[in-house]
Amino acid sequence: MKHRVIQWATGAMGKTCLRAVIDHPAMELAGLFVYGENKAGRDAGDIAKRPPTGVIATRDMDEILALDADVVIHCARLAPPYGSHDAEILQLLAAGKNVISINGYSRPQHWGGARLAALEAACAAGGTTLMAAGLNPGFAAEQLAVVATGVCSQLDHVEVVESVDCRAVRNPDYVFKILGFGADPQAVDANDPNWGPASSLNGMYAEVLSTMAEHMGLELERVDTDHRVFPATEDLSVAAGPIARGGISHVNWRWRGIVGGAPKLTMSIHWYMEAAHLEDPHPPLWRIHVEGQPGVRLSVDLEKRAGDATATSAEQLGVAGTVINAIPLVCAAAPGLMTRPLATPFRGDATTIG
Repeated sequence: MKHRVIQWATGAMGKTCLRAVIDHPAMELAGLFVYGENKAGRDAGDIAKRPPTGVIATRDMDEILALDADVVIHCARLAPPYGSHDAEILQLLAAGKNVISINGYSRPQHWGGARLAALEAACAAGGTTLMAAGLNPGFAAEQLAVVATGVCSQLDHVEVVESVDCRAVRNPDYVFKILGFGADPQAVDANDPNWGPASSLNGMYAEVLSTMAEHMGLELERVDTDHRVFPATEDLSVAAGPIARGGISHVNWRWRGIVGGAPKLTMSIHWYMEAAHLEDPHPPLWRIHVEGQPGVRLSVDLEKRAGDATATSAEQLGVAGTVINAIPLVCAAAPGLMTRPLATPFRGDATTIG
């Protein structure tokens, strides 16, 4: 039996996930939620550049809730503050639909309190499961880095460094309003939790470090931030529009997980519009450094299949792959909040888990 899937949102990542569902023999597209008026009423295949599917995109939440489906792939765009998508996710869970998110929900147990209680109650009401998937949050830190510590008899520190070239991102609202590029560095305190980008990301990556700590049996005391912004060294012309010299062209997000009074886990993410402030002008997507006995160094990149000339990036394809591979696990899981397992490999029998 195929898994019936609802795709939520069709931005760059969501559209890639939509194509993966349409193309996968173990998946059946059951519904499509979109935000834009220009997409509503169109066949999902038209939006995904695939043959007609018979599934018509809608902006009506009630239509989505009424569908018979196993799981929703939730790919809503980042929006401050973190948790701003809780309301729709709570409705989906309570309506009997498992949810996989690519933007957070790695470990809501980190927070406790009313938010955790609401998510747990929705899962109980619908008999459903909520789990995070994706690359980061997801594969890089919560899986790959943790597995690398398996050779260590002593562990001092784990650092994950991600470097993302943002020059090809086209949406100006996302680039300049959500991500903070182009702003005056002197007018921004990147470590102010109320600054828009920080308010979106701090909660998300606190949960990432909390998940890593859980997997490794570490008691995470708190998560500190040490974010930095860098000015453009010249006038820049990128896909989303111009960035004047002196405007923010590079953000280095850094979260440090404190264990035993000292930093034990570090997540460092470079979003950049020029390479001037990078130590390596051609960095890999991820560098992972495990300090311990013994230590481990990994350098990881993603690449597309030879001959693939589409505009879809390897990173977008990777997000879709992690989601597809997680669907059978989530559908088979007991109701509740599910921490991403250490391995969610490709399966040739993706309709079943056993």
